[in-house]
Amino acid sequence: MSKQRASLAALAAACVVLPFAADAARPKPLDLATPEGVMAANRKIQCSTKDNQPATYYWHGDMYSRVPGERDRLLFKVHGMNIRQCVALNDPARGPGFKLVSRELLFYMDPKTDPRTATTANVVRKWKNPWTGEELDVLHVANDPVNSTWWMNGRDGRTPMTWNGTIQGNHWWSTFTVPLFYRDPLGGDYQEYVGGMYHATEMFNFLGDVDDLVDPRRHSADVRIGWVRISGFLPWMKMGDRAGSLYFHTAGRKLAGGYDELPEWMRQEIATNYPIYREPPPGTDERPNETSWTYFKKMVKPAQGGKGGH
Repeated sequence: MSKQRASLAALAAACVVLPFAADAARPKPLDLATPEGVMAANRKIQCSTKDNQPATYYWHGDMYSRVPGERDRLLFKVHGMNIRQCVALNDPARGPGFKLVSRELLFYMDPKTDPRTATTANVVRKWKNPWTGEELDVLHVANDPVNSTWWMNGRDGRTPMTWNGTIQGNHWWSTFTVPLFYRDPLGGDYQEYVGGMYHATEMFNFLGDVDDLVDPRRHSADVRIGWVRISGFLPWMKMGDRAGSLYFHTAGRKLAGGYDELPEWMRQEIATNYPIYREPPPGTDERPNETSWTYFKKMVKPAQGGKGGH
């Protein structure tokens, strides 16, 4: 065999061997049939498998009213963000887990706002209630914190995490519905007798690609989201006990570029009025969660006679 043919034969042999060597060196994909794989996948969806690695979600859509006997009204365009991070936990009874710490904002925008050309001028500061005619200060959502804990063996230490999503080809998706019914933080001590419970539903969709989700070399997953909310009128609308409800319909994604990929107008609004929302809370945060209702209670004090006022 000539020297040239010998070299070609060696190269051909290397081309056969190298792919197998690369496969052997490649880490195994996350196994969604195991609690360990599911927990890692959930961390990738929610934030990152790296501790204290910030992630930012962004979404926008519409907010409508629904009142018996009239057409639904488009009240606002809404734009929201959530900045978050995760830290590992380990509990003697529940085993390994992680804590998600976050802050979130949602802005009520002029209903004619085009998201492609939005500016801070589209953020509604004063709103004329179409049912009462009263002009009101708008209280945007500013919930700090919004935290949760996830355990590989469940809160009881005996119910291992399982994958609750759907996989078809290279696509995965999951739905998460949260019915809410509890004592309204703005009410009094006799709500069980006279009513006035807080009643709402939050509906989430998470979607992505399987190869991205199960790749252990990627610390964070590329996620698309849908968010729907049904609730009563917001406290700052001063609707009292009038019949009706609100629904929000939005979609968005986890931003690959993080906070800096938020729209410029939103970053301007945050820098001016909500500067702490440029970063998530610390992983050690133990404060109780904030909601739109508890935030309203902090910001607005009832006036004499029970009428709301600043």
